Amino acid sequence: MNIALPLPRIENTLHPNASLEIASLLDGLLQPIARIDSKYFYDDIGCELFNRICELDEYYPTRTEAGIFSLYAQEITQALPSGAQWVDLGCGDCSKSRQWLRHVAPERLIGVDIAGDFLQSSLIELAARNPEVECIGVVSDFTRDLDLSALLSECPDAPPVFFYPGSSIGNFARPDALRLLRNIRRNCGQHGRLLIGIDLVKPIEILEAAYDDAAGVTAEFNLHVLDVVNDQLGSNFNRDNFRHRARYDGVQNRIEMQLVAQREHRVDLGGQTSRYFNTGEHVLTEYSHKYTPDGFGDMLKEAGFGRCQLWTDPDQWFGVFLAEPSP
Repeated sequence: MNIALPLPRIENTLHPNASLEIASLLDGLLQPIARIDSKYFYDDIGCELFNRICELDEYYPTRTEAGIFSLYAQEITQALPSGAQWVDLGCGDCSKSRQWLRHVAPERLIGVDIAGDFLQSSLIELAARNPEVECIGVVSDFTRDLDLSALLSECPDAPPVFFYPGSSIGNFARPDALRLLRNIRRNCGQHGRLLIGIDLVKPIEILEAAYDDAAGVTAEFNLHVLDVVNDQLGSNFNRDNFRHRARYDGVQNRIEMQLVAQREHRVDLGGQTSRYFNTGEHVLTEYSHKYTPDGFGDMLKEAGFGRCQLWTDPDQWFGVFLAEPSP
């Protein structure tokens, strides 16, 4: 007889204000350089497309980070507190956490993601495979507000380990990245840890190929954000009027994902206002900052972390930091 397992607990901390969200989205689109926040990538379709990107030959971060985790799993595990609360930030399908559960044996897993339906289905599968681990989902835009103090205090003897793989923090400009790291530090208390993956500076041709693959999956991922914006605003962006472009900025050490207008045209932004695009004008959709080990280590210290350990691959394309809070 199969016994039905209880569904994972899901807490929704999002309290969206529709008018404010629309105003913020419009404000970005009406800037001198139009901007769409990268959070709009990650509806259910966007999450599936991103998972496909992670499997591409050109997209080295996923497999390089996985290689580091595999090679140094025992060493990293020994540096982590036992019986921890494993907090997966931006967990997506939880595939990266699944690989760690057999090593770290956490008291419970807390998956945090902005895509609520995708989060719930991922945790149901994870819980079915790991019935000994309590699985909890938090639907949250943790990049703006991260406060898990009440949830973490339910297990006061289990220190949190914040897991933020994939160099996702590279999507933020330095002030925003620093603010997020400080929020993580605040939630760590004195005994928590941060295990975070960082993409390192490398040759431009490798970087640009990773964000403009030959199969066009990243292009589809980027163009899909226009569909999401149309749903949000009732706008009439036509994907055929734009093409995907990934460009490396060597001064800022970052990839910029852009949607470049292929012809002059006007977009109705939901009947409230409109935006005229000249040929060659672009919409900025995402940053992906790259770091040097020393540069990111300095930012961790500025955020309130003390002792740091670093593991890299043989080519030093990617780095995994384990950071402990400063006393």
